[in-house]
Amino acid sequence: MAFETKGFALYLPYQIQVPTVVLKMTLDWEHILVPISIVLMVVYAACLLLIFFYAISQLSLLLNYVRQKNKESEEDVFNLENADETPYVTIQLPVYNELYVIERLLDYVSKIDYPKEKLEIQVLDDSTDESVAVTAKKIEGLNAKGHDVVHVRRASRSGFKAGALNEGLKTAKGEYIAIFDADFTPKKDWLKQTIPYFKRSETGVVQTRWGHINRNFSTLTRIQAFALDMHFTLEQVGRNYGGHFMNFNGTAGVWRKSCIEDAGGWEGDTLTEDLDLSYRAQLKGWKFKYLEHVETPAELPVVMSAVRSQQFRWNKGGAENFQKMIRKICSTPNIGIKTRLHAIMHLLNSSMFLTVLTVAVLSIPMLYIKNEWGNFIWFFNITSLFIVSTVIFYICYWFTYKRIHGGGFVNFVEFSKQFVTFYTIAMGFSVHNSAAVLEGHRGKRSEFIRTPKFNIARFKDNLKANKYLPKKVSKNTLFEGLLMLYFLFGMTSAFFVGPEGDFGLFPFHLLLFIGFGFVSFNSIKNRL
Repeated sequence: MAFETKGFALYLPYQIQVPTVVLKMTLDWEHILVPISIVLMVVYAACLLLIFFYAISQLSLLLNYVRQKNKESEEDVFNLENADETPYVTIQLPVYNELYVIERLLDYVSKIDYPKEKLEIQVLDDSTDESVAVTAKKIEGLNAKGHDVVHVRRASRSGFKAGALNEGLKTAKGEYIAIFDADFTPKKDWLKQTIPYFKRSETGVVQTRWGHINRNFSTLTRIQAFALDMHFTLEQVGRNYGGHFMNFNGTAGVWRKSCIEDAGGWEGDTLTEDLDLSYRAQLKGWKFKYLEHVETPAELPVVMSAVRSQQFRWNKGGAENFQKMIRKICSTPNIGIKTRLHAIMHLLNSSMFLTVLTVAVLSIPMLYIKNEWGNFIWFFNITSLFIVSTVIFYICYWFTYKRIHGGGFVNFVEFSKQFVTFYTIAMGFSVHNSAAVLEGHRGKRSEFIRTPKFNIARFKDNLKANKYLPKKVSKNTLFEGLLMLYFLFGMTSAFFVGPEGDFGLFPFHLLLFIGFGFVSFNSIKNRL
């Protein structure tokens, strides 16, 4: 005889007497497994849908990007050949313990071609090490050459970068405020390419595209450049052209001073003060201008610890700003529904790591549920949404790559390799970034951890001697190593589940195995 139990068949030869208590325990165990399986499936499906909706929002930005590329536009701009139309500009350089790059930064900024009588440079220096003396000596030399460079020091680092920017704003002479982080190397004509676009009185910010002076240094720098290029081409252009909210990127851009003041000034209650002020300004009606054609080169982090600190700050800050801004976005009048939706997805950008991690972890239980509970086989068609989302991302990234590197078969093959590498390593970062996102949504406060800079041209052969690198291994590294083994188990499971195995998720588990292995191995290698 056989008892059919919603996916399990319990076969009992008639000559064997099974105690009632054993049969009851078997049925009770099933009653526990069924609801747990259903809950896991619902969570799994919800995460796949969120990823799909995010992919659709990216596709919408791609359409905006293509439309913008096909449209010629003329804009009324300042004529900087006319002294009466040349405004006073203050360049702010917020720095904190930048021993390796501060001199390079000041060299590049001091060479910017702009009338000296209308240009002020503020070094907002919160440093606590010997770089203070190096900076002071460099500033003394520049002032002797006729530059107007001010060394701004504070008694405390309160408010971190936002506090430093506010401190400088109190005495800034310029009506426009350009900002550069310590790892940037702006070109000579940078101000002449950006300041003219402020002729429209409603323009509050002009942002430029980041370049990467060490793109090909390693696999780690290549995948960072690959991801950032997507943001600085398709996303920024797509949002700007579509009339949606975009963000100042913390550096390589210019603010109208009155815009900062009207929006309430810099606030240090999130780790991404740039995103925060961007949204407050745009909610008050200020317009932003994005210049894709103006590239501002910078140095990418070259070791895992530096990437971790930067990723943690960006992702936690994104979640913090979602919590801070979501009510204002939903309640402020005169914002179109499409712009509201794009703003929500923009602020949820970092939260996608949490959904990716959830889908990854649940994918192995789903593999077993699919092959044990035949009644639910129809449900697993929804997993095709992840494939569709991946295809959408693939298309979007190809447009980005083609814009910078050009088309053709050879570039397409190289792009495909980079996309797979990026996708793999991005999933490997999902634990670290999800921890940051959860802290942001929970409102847990933390210190602004700067990203260590290197100046690769000078210190290429002695990276580990950088005094700013942490010596301890990240607390997430052990978990990442365990997940590498977990997905090795998932790959092995493909051979044993079902009557003939099930290899549908094998490629996904392989990428996860490699991704978590790469991140954990390099974290240990770089003494995190």
